[in-house]
Amino acid sequence: MATWTTDILWILGALLLVLLNGFFVAAEFALVKVRGSKLAEAARQDKPFAKTAQWMVRRIDKALSACQLGITVASLGLGWVGEPAIAHLVEPLFRAFGVTSAVLVHSLAFVVAFATITAAHLVIGEQAPKIYAIRRPTRTVRWCAIPLKWFYVISYPFLMVLNATTMRILRQFGITTASEHDMPHSEEEIRGLLSQAHVHGELTRSEHSLLDAVFEFDDTICRRIMVPRMDVAYFDLNKPLANAMETVRRSKHTRFPLCDGSMDSVLGFVHIKDLLHVPEGTEPDLKSICRPPRYVPGTMLLSKLLNVFRAGRQHLAFVLDEHGAVSGIVTMEDVLERLVGEVQDEFDDETPAVVPETSGSYSVQGTALLAEVNKATGLDLISVDVDTVAGLVTERIGRIVTQGDRVDLDGGVAEVLEVKQGRATRIRVVVSGSNAVGPDSPQTPGS
Repeated sequence: MATWTTDILWILGALLLVLLNGFFVAAEFALVKVRGSKLAEAARQDKPFAKTAQWMVRRIDKALSACQLGITVASLGLGWVGEPAIAHLVEPLFRAFGVTSAVLVHSLAFVVAFATITAAHLVIGEQAPKIYAIRRPTRTVRWCAIPLKWFYVISYPFLMVLNATTMRILRQFGITTASEHDMPHSEEEIRGLLSQAHVHGELTRSEHSLLDAVFEFDDTICRRIMVPRMDVAYFDLNKPLANAMETVRRSKHTRFPLCDGSMDSVLGFVHIKDLLHVPEGTEPDLKSICRPPRYVPGTMLLSKLLNVFRAGRQHLAFVLDEHGAVSGIVTMEDVLERLVGEVQDEFDDETPAVVPETSGSYSVQGTALLAEVNKATGLDLISVDVDTVAGLVTERIGRIVTQGDRVDLDGGVAEVLEVKQGRATRIRVVVSGSNAVGPDSPQTPGS
């Protein structure tokens, strides 16, 4: 009788160790998964053990070490206690079925005991608490906080020795800290987290798009968003004022560069409001009311360009190429549109950069960025030297383009529909597999 009582006590001890292992596993995963903002909210609502949980999270590295210590001790104890107890219980069953060999009985009993303990350890001591902690991290870390804090305090001297030994070993490999939880997330990791939050409904589509645009914003240079010089509407100092007013009526902009003959000689820019301050009946002197020009390099990042606009209280700048020549202009509106998308006012009548025509066929503005075309068409157009689809077509053809030119792209075909001053202004892009581009159109190979 005493033997059976002892076996039951050993089995109860094994079960306790399995549960203890599960407790430390749940605590470990909850500590890693829980958000500080969720715990702070729970503490403000005065939920049980929330403040203790915050105390543990602030010491997360040592708390995780305590969890690992608890898991290791529980697992070793389970192997030492559980297997012999279960093996001792099942040995009489094998003898009852006629197995007389002591070695065979012991071997079979060991296999059964090992399988039983392993199954209990995996299911009850590992998988179940792990999944529950991942799904309910805030609740789990709160209810584990008090026992874990007591274990943390009791085992603190041993943990200090373990951490010091770990650090000594890591320093031999050039690692100066054992903490991986203080490491900042990379940009790709943050964008991945935002995508997950959007998929699970934590972020709306507009919120996700805006936050995602922030990361692209600081990687974009102003050359990619500028208005090319050939598309800039400007005032010519050598022409009468009536010509300038016609430019205003035609373009409906509010700021106009003032040039002496061409964009090669920029004097500044005129704001349309400056013309309103001219006394009635007096012809304004454009040179006297123009504002000084501000120049920025084409490689300037948009984040720096935004600071330039904010500091200088001017919303237009002239973009210089690598040779110091004006290659275009950029405005505050162009910068902000990289964050919030296209902003149309009462006078804007802009055609979208990429317009779907038929399945797999798109009408694309020559000034459309390769990134925009890739996003709309699913292609993977890349170039080191050019940023726009017109530039890519010219690069592939190797000469000045003409209307009707066709060129193979990576996964598609481009056909030049319109040309202005040697530049493709409208291009049809057809993804491979579509027949939107006529088979009789002339083919110009890239060279």
